[in-house]
Formats: sequence, structure tokens, C-alpha cells
Amino acid sequence: MIIYTIGYEATTMADFLATLRAAGVVRVIDVRALPLSRRPGFSKSSLAASLCAVGIDYVHLKALGTPKRGRDAAKKGDVVTLRAVYDEQLELPEAQAQAAQMLDLAGERPSALLCFERDPCHCHRTLLLEAVGQGHEVRDLYT
Repeated sequence: MIIYTIGYEATTMADFLATLRAAGVVRVIDVRALPLSRRPGFSKSSLAASLCAVGIDYVHLKALGTPKRGRDAAKKGDVVTLRAVYDEQLELPEAQAQAAQMLDLAGERPSALLCFERDPCHCHRTLLLEAVGQGHEVRDLYT
């Protein structure tokens, strides 16, 4: 199984959708704690509508998002704190349940984990897959 990841930082909706379609992604799994964005079109409702219009499903798994303290650390480039905060998040029962759900969803259909950061090395989606994605191929998509 391949699990894709994608960030929408510094992209347009058209390029974002084209990248997903070119990779054969048919489901986006949003792993943001707060699925809101200042980038036009990337907040939950408008994003889901844009994806649906091109035949891509949308699922939001809030418990797999990064708590505020981790998001603040990520903005500062403090990967050590981000990792510590996210490790704590993944110990929560709801996060463990949604991590299992994410793997099931990705196993059903080609899926991409979505967050903001373009570079997966600066995003919790990489930490998530390091924690629960063993044995799965990960492909990071760039727009």
C-alpha cells in the first residue's frame, strides 16, 4: 500500500487538484486539528466541495492534528518540541482510533494525508507515518 502526503502551502487549488489527480489519489485525509485556512479554498467546506467536484473524497480526522503548542513549535522550526507534543497526541485513545481508521481508509483507496506545510520534513504528517505507517510506502506529493 502507498500512502501519499501533500501540503497546500504556496499552491493554488488548480495545481493542488492536478497533482492529486496525476498521482491517482481518490481520497484526501485531512489531518489538521483545525481545518481552517487563510489560503482561499483550503478550509474544510470549500476544500471538500472542490475535491468532490473532481471525484476525490474528503475525510477529516481531527484527532490526528497537532495541538496548538505543537503548531506553535512548528512555526518556529522547533522540531524537538513538535515531536514531543505530537508523540503525546498520538498516545490519546481517540488519536489511536483515528490512526487505525486512517490506515484502513488508505488501504481501501489511493489516499493522501493533507496538512499545510509543503515540505513534509516540517510537518506532523511525517511524524504520524513514522509512528503508525511502518511497512507502507510513503510518497510525498509536491505542487
